[in-house]
Amino acid sequence: MSQASATASTPAGETGLSPTERIFVALDTQELERAGQLVATLRGSVGGFKVGKELFTAQGPDGVRAAVGGEPLFLDLKFHDIPNTVAGALRAAMHLRPRVVNVHASGGPAMLKAAVEAVREASEDLECERPWLIAVTVLTSLDDADLAAVGQEGPTESQVLRLARLAQDCGLDGVVCSPREIVPLRAACGADFRLVVPGIRPAWSASGDQKRVMTPARAIEAGADLLVIGRPITGAEDPAAAARRIAGELA
Repeated sequence: MSQASATASTPAGETGLSPTERIFVALDTQELERAGQLVATLRGSVGGFKVGKELFTAQGPDGVRAAVGGEPLFLDLKFHDIPNTVAGALRAAMHLRPRVVNVHASGGPAMLKAAVEAVREASEDLECERPWLIAVTVLTSLDDADLAAVGQEGPTESQVLRLARLAQDCGLDGVVCSPREIVPLRAACGADFRLVVPGIRPAWSASGDQKRVMTPARAIEAGADLLVIGRPITGAEDPAAAARRIAGELA
């Protein structure tokens, strides 16, 4: 096994890399042709691509391979189940060679530790770089009222910090978080804890259904590692130009 196989890979958000490399584009579509077109259009203008439940459910692993090819992949399937099931799902997911993969922190300590071990073992077996294993804390579409409605203790920031500390204690590399939680997470979990941040909206773009949003430049200044951006790029008349515009704002 190579040295790279024993340690986490370096996705595009790593400090010191270019603004372009910090941007992962969300391929939120069921259509393989549409996803492939976006990848072809944006290749070289962004750092990688996020595939979530929509495309994965419609097209499966082979569809993900066909659409993304060898580009850096954030496999955003948010696994949340009993520990054995999550471990098995992650072992299967590793065949896609993701740079980043995630689970729900609310799955609890046993599930999180099983996830860490599964990713480590699969990376060694496949002789590939270990991806960042990150946890989802509180979805960016939720606010304090939403947490109260489902019986979770708020405020939102407190719940995010509680789940992030749990993920860190269980050996995960970082979390998915709202831009507004970047600063408190850095204070609580340190500089090496990876922050993958959706809810990114340039000032010239509508916020859509995300309630806790921030501009790309402000998120990077606050300490984000990777920015996950969807509609401001994929919904633009010229997606590559939109991506370059965002990268320019980061610079």
